[in-house]
Amino acid sequence: MQRRAQTLAAKGHTLDLSRPLVMGILNATPDSFSDGGLHPDLEARGLELIAEGADLLDIGGESGVTNRPPVTPEEEIERVVPLIERLAPRVTVSVDTYKAAVARAAIEGGASIVNDPSGLFDLDMASVCADTGAALVITHTIARPKQKLHDPQYEDVVQDVRQFFSERIEMARAAGVDDEQILLCPGPDMGKTPAQTIELLRSLDELSEIGRPLMLALSRKDFIGALTRRSPRARLAGTLAAIAHGVAHGGRVLRVHDVADVRDFLTVRAALEGGLEVADDLRLADELRWEEVPPAAAKQGMG
Repeated sequence: MQRRAQTLAAKGHTLDLSRPLVMGILNATPDSFSDGGLHPDLEARGLELIAEGADLLDIGGESGVTNRPPVTPEEEIERVVPLIERLAPRVTVSVDTYKAAVARAAIEGGASIVNDPSGLFDLDMASVCADTGAALVITHTIARPKQKLHDPQYEDVVQDVRQFFSERIEMARAAGVDDEQILLCPGPDMGKTPAQTIELLRSLDELSEIGRPLMLALSRKDFIGALTRRSPRARLAGTLAAIAHGVAHGGRVLRVHDVADVRDFLTVRAALEGGLEVADDLRLADELRWEEVPPAAAKQGMG
């Protein structure tokens, strides 16, 4: 078994992945599956995610929903680049796009990671990362961009994903991308049924053997909804359970909507497992011992 990679080269600096990093999702789109239009002030939302503990921000200008037409590169650039320019001085920024032209404009605006959800559908994406030194997230999917597969078939989903990654890593290398720039995402739900996603996540250790760190995009996913029968914004508990499993089996970057909750989860986990030093005089502040019940709720409880 190869030793798990602990660093990621990203446009001139190195990210330390010895602990899991939290990547906050910032959708500059009106039609995201879980929060489309919910945050009209995107810069303020980005600053909020940073304050909640995001190590990285993943900014996307086109939703992955399949019942909308693709966004032109020009419109996508208009959505994401000004936002990246304002937030990149404060935090490491990833751009979520499958279009090389958008990736290049985003990197020029300050992004240092390209999160390609298409698995190098556009081969020029690797060349952009080679030219700029930006990190490249290679995501497994057998679906084309904006395509929904209702009955995807795999001979062996785990081995098929491993083979896909091996081929795409070779393609990236041929374009000039260094291994140290590559992050792998198994693509939960992307061209996979919930059952196939669960089978794949049960075998994360096998994907870690490839030798590059794993990004896990587990937040509010369909497989969680299928298991819990809950809609996207009610899937936090299921998301945290998936993250617990993922971190234990090689997940190094966690792409999430609920940054504060995931940060709390990781803090308590690290303390209990010994990865976080706990002072002998650790105490709970008095103001955190209780919460006042709002008057309306108190009256309802008396009814």
